[in-house]
Amino acid sequence: MRCDHAIEHPGGGGVNVARVLHRLGASCVAAYMAGGVTGERHHQWMLHEKVRCHLLPIAHETRESFSVHENSSGQDFRFVLPGPEVSEAEVQACFEYVAEHLPKQFLVISGGIAPGVPIDFYARLTRLANQHGVPVVIDANGPALHAALQEGVFLFKPSLRELSQLVGHDLPDEKSWISACHALIAQKKAQVIALSLGEQGAMVVSQDQCWRAEALKVDVQTTIGAGDSFVGGMVWALYKGHDLLHAFQYGMAASAAALLQKGTPLCQPSDVHRLLPSVVVHAL
Repeated sequence: MRCDHAIEHPGGGGVNVARVLHRLGASCVAAYMAGGVTGERHHQWMLHEKVRCHLLPIAHETRESFSVHENSSGQDFRFVLPGPEVSEAEVQACFEYVAEHLPKQFLVISGGIAPGVPIDFYARLTRLANQHGVPVVIDANGPALHAALQEGVFLFKPSLRELSQLVGHDLPDEKSWISACHALIAQKKAQVIALSLGEQGAMVVSQDQCWRAEALKVDVQTTIGAGDSFVGGMVWALYKGHDLLHAFQYGMAASAAALLQKGTPLCQPSDVHRLLPSVVVHAL
């Protein structure tokens, strides 16, 4: 299978959110574990984008996942490697760094956990933030997500599949989506749920508000990075003092903007602001 030239970008859920926040103008720091030649190359990419970051050294090599865009069908195939084994001491160093440098406005926890990281690691970070009154935004999956939600987060961004898994049954229609979100909010697992619906757009639900927006029609060059851009757009708007409705609109615009370029360059500010007036939100 012969390929065109490769496009390389830094990656990882939290890293991507930080990249979006930085280019939109927010003050943020991406904290992540990195090791080996790949970890150093990743660091250089972050420096090139001028994103503030703090590397937590690990003994083993940073993973390098990749995706393939098939030109004739337009489909993207993602190859996600498991990542290196992380030691207990390396995990503790990460926790201690966050504890010593806890942000004042939002702690964003995004992405999967590496082998060796305890299932309750995200829950420990969430508990720490809650104790200091720092809102937590989480975009994760699996047992680590379940544990974190037990502590209660400010904003949670699931896909429809992830939401269905959380509530333990199928969610066939809009009414069931809203009901599932309200159930999690009533259980104090999250204050706000931003539900990603793929080609059907997205929905934002809080205790007393519910909105839905259709996906914007754009010339799709990639399907990768839209979710991280959505989170980055929403958090940036909230960071700037916008209300939840406007944050949702920025999230939708950022998500659509991320689809416009090949690879994982994520959204560009000019595209976000250009697409923002096209976002139509309906109250439910």
